[in-house]
Amino acid sequence: MLSNQTLSAPATPNKWLVLATLAFGTFMATLDSSIVNIALPTIRRELGAGDSVEWVVLSYLLTTTSTLLIMGKLSDWLGRRTMYIAGFAIFVLGSVLCGLAWNLVSLVGFRVVQGLGAAIIFAIAPAIISDTFTPAERGQALGLMGAIVAAGSSTGPVVGGLLLGKFGWSSIFFVNLPIGLIAIWRAWVVLPKSPTLPSQDIRRTFDLVGAGLFLVGVTTLLTGLDFGPEPDYGWQHPLVLGLLGTGFVLLGWFFWWESRTPVPMLQLSLFRVRPYTSAIVAAWLAFVASGGNLFIIPFFLQQLLGFTPEKAGLVLLSGPLTLSIVAPIGGYLSSRVSTRWLASTGLVLAAGGYFSFSFLQADWSWHNVVWRSALTSLGFALFQSPNSSSALNAAPLAQRGVASSIIAFMRNMGLVVGIALSAAIWYSTRNYYAQTYHTGPMSPAAQLTGMRYTYLVMTALVLAAAAVSFSRGKMKSIPSLPVSNDID
Repeated sequence: MLSNQTLSAPATPNKWLVLATLAFGTFMATLDSSIVNIALPTIRRELGAGDSVEWVVLSYLLTTTSTLLIMGKLSDWLGRRTMYIAGFAIFVLGSVLCGLAWNLVSLVGFRVVQGLGAAIIFAIAPAIISDTFTPAERGQALGLMGAIVAAGSSTGPVVGGLLLGKFGWSSIFFVNLPIGLIAIWRAWVVLPKSPTLPSQDIRRTFDLVGAGLFLVGVTTLLTGLDFGPEPDYGWQHPLVLGLLGTGFVLLGWFFWWESRTPVPMLQLSLFRVRPYTSAIVAAWLAFVASGGNLFIIPFFLQQLLGFTPEKAGLVLLSGPLTLSIVAPIGGYLSSRVSTRWLASTGLVLAAGGYFSFSFLQADWSWHNVVWRSALTSLGFALFQSPNSSSALNAAPLAQRGVASSIIAFMRNMGLVVGIALSAAIWYSTRNYYAQTYHTGPMSPAAQLTGMRYTYLVMTALVLAAAAVSFSRGKMKSIPSLPVSNDID
């Protein structure tokens, strides 16, 4: 059993230098994601991928989401610094292989490698911040990281467009090599060492059955959710039903196993901490709505308003830019204002933004979209950093790595579910409208009706998230949980 001294947070000589190092890596990872999205049309054309090009994004997302929890748990045992550097090395290797891909199959396979590295980066960075900063400072630090994520997302389309025009689609992956090597070097020099377990204890305590059940269960469930809205499949297709059913059964088996195995990968006692559970449930509901918006709004701008992809991209910058400006403010306020009030107020503002989108019209101009996107992002900026800080403050140190990865997992899971849910609502509503009023499903009236109902559902989800967030209760300054069952 590890002693309390072993579980104590390691000292660090310069916490802001640590934050800057993590910010550099996070910026690179989020930049890469948005660059790839803008390159999909080019990749589809040059590799002859057709509609299957979506797997360039899907494979990365499924890999990242399904392995986040495992990576977080491994960091609790192997040490966060070692895992973080290894994650960057894997990410850079995957990026180089993606740039060398010769067809769609090879590119998708190499994106899986890249996704494994990204999972480690996203799962461990918040845990390192939580280890490095005091509870009162974590909100501000996570707020700055939120700004970095937004900056990476908003910079990606611009940088990607320049690279695509000058050097082709492979360059969006090769650019990660020099940047990644610098990030690995800085992480090696700057990041503090963290406690590790002896190798024999790692072998004895790693929950291989739980990890396998979780990995396969999440992968099959998310794949079913992605296939469901597809016209070639549909929610009644035997493959979709089989994937969804298998996923639910395996995840149910996973929770049953975790409640009985002596050393579980996921310590279920973590969910008895009310502030933590409220935070992750609120985050999941909020990101379901966010995923729906990310799916719907590009179609509205380009199909109904007739914007070019370039103009649509510029209009959509209003959200990330607002997030990058307000997120540090939200983090600063989180140490001075009660999280339940600050995060919940942010969600109410975001719900107002989604509700304003439910009045979509085909004659809107760009500024009608900009202020609504800015209002929605303003609300999310006030919610995300305080909410993540509250969750990590509530988690015991011995479980902080897995607690951090669960937050990242809920974000990715919410985005995937949101895309599937919004597609299902949009398609089914527009088809019903077309049948009722004897018009085509692609008519502006049918499209707008489906989109409006989708945004109303998003509004309800975010209001539910606000209620859950407010129910978290008063946060204790120093959480205490028995940790003797985590590592024996």
